[in-house]
Amino acid sequence: MKNVDIIKLSALEIAEKLHSDELSSRQVVDAFADWIDKVEPKLNAFIITTLEHAKVVADKVDELVLRTGIKRAALTPENIKQWTPVRVLDQISEVAVDKNGELHPLCGVPIAVKDVVVTKGVQSTSGSKILEGWIPQYDATLNFKIKAAGLPILGKTNMDEFAMGSSTEHSAYGITHNPWSLDRIPGGSGGGSAAAVAAYEAPFAIGTDTGGSIRQPASVTGTVGMKPTYGAVSRYGLIALASSLDQAGPVTRNVADAAALQDMISGHDPHDSTSIPEELPMNYGATIGAELKGLKVGIVEELDGDGFAPEVRKRFDEAVAKIEAAGAQVKKVSCPHFKYALGSYYLIMPSEASSNLARFDGMRYGQRVEGETAEKMMMNTREELLGDEVKRRIILGTYALSSGYYDAYYGSAQKVRTLILQDFDSAFSEVDVLISPTCPTVAFKLGEKLDDPMAMYLNDIATIPANLAGVPAMSIPSGLAEDGLPAGIQMIAPQKQDSLLYRFGAALEKLLPSIECPLEID
Repeated sequence: MKNVDIIKLSALEIAEKLHSDELSSRQVVDAFADWIDKVEPKLNAFIITTLEHAKVVADKVDELVLRTGIKRAALTPENIKQWTPVRVLDQISEVAVDKNGELHPLCGVPIAVKDVVVTKGVQSTSGSKILEGWIPQYDATLNFKIKAAGLPILGKTNMDEFAMGSSTEHSAYGITHNPWSLDRIPGGSGGGSAAAVAAYEAPFAIGTDTGGSIRQPASVTGTVGMKPTYGAVSRYGLIALASSLDQAGPVTRNVADAAALQDMISGHDPHDSTSIPEELPMNYGATIGAELKGLKVGIVEELDGDGFAPEVRKRFDEAVAKIEAAGAQVKKVSCPHFKYALGSYYLIMPSEASSNLARFDGMRYGQRVEGETAEKMMMNTREELLGDEVKRRIILGTYALSSGYYDAYYGSAQKVRTLILQDFDSAFSEVDVLISPTCPTVAFKLGEKLDDPMAMYLNDIATIPANLAGVPAMSIPSGLAEDGLPAGIQMIAPQKQDSLLYRFGAALEKLLPSIECPLEID
């Protein structure tokens, strides 16, 4: 196959061709590496690429399969989810086999990882200069699973510094461009993962979502983004923004790939005290033969009015009509406290960020700016190496937690959070799934909202409630809207019902227009 044909394959299609020996893992990695070398100077989707090591892993996988006869487990939903590493075969590649002596079904399929995920032996910066040059000595649980499964990591994707932003313009390593239009933002904070997947630099990627940082970039880049139930995927080894909100999840070009990736990375982790202890239903299996008939679908009234661009709204209405035509019951549902979600979030998130980011002070690791005293050194380090948006949120959070203001701000925000949880409970007593547009608009132009933080924050107005409640939420493309750019439709399910979202998303995906990012990066 030609390289251009390989990079346009989905992750599961690549896996199928690896199983049939139609492709080798090295051929696949080489195809993506060549394309990354060509387009990355214009996109800047990666902070750092690890292409040479990806080739080493690919070669090891091919050697295990072709020369030693070790087999990949069959490409079934059960094997993707239940495969568990028991023995590492090679310390350099860290590829493992399960109790049956088989490799993971997705072994050899390359992946990109957001730079907020701690990666052993690879610089991990969370988009900040303060961590430039930090080489972790351990892997996040996510990366342990990825490496054991034999997925070559192509690189660490760009992001807003410490995941604070909605446009990937706040990275200390340069802005990322939207591959649909290079003068537009790719969303944030995980714009690098979404841009890389949309532009065929990787078949799928890992993102993280604190207030919409997987779903919002997915919407504006025409990709699929899933925020799992809080605790479904381990947070151990994620550089924390807001510990009660952060959640890692898949970024892909179709729903089935996202389901397979979540099945691979999810599961209980004793290193993470917030990890869900019980096994959740399979997600990839839910996508097979999925139908909408019989589902009860609620349109969130509070996310169904003014503020959404005309064609974004039009694509949403068209999707609703197709949902009804496919046999689902659709009704409007009120979540009256959603209008307070933005205010609640922008007190809880900065407060937790203020606490989490206190560790980045130049004392133990990362960059340091010297001073006459320890206190002066810490002040100089944080002043010079943290960006303006990070400072803004730390100041806001510190104020909200300060003596005399804690109950009035942080405490009140937590009470609103409880009311939003109750709104979800009430809504899900009437319907199975809630839907809304993912973002109010298509991708806006670079620099357009940098001087207006509130306008930037409003991009997450539809995505934030799911984070506050810890429920799963997904965005899939709803078609092209203003200026021929992608729009997204968001779907939300009750806690631990991720598989229901994959069923719904896979069925709806078949009904919506297929969109494809142009390969020409001008």
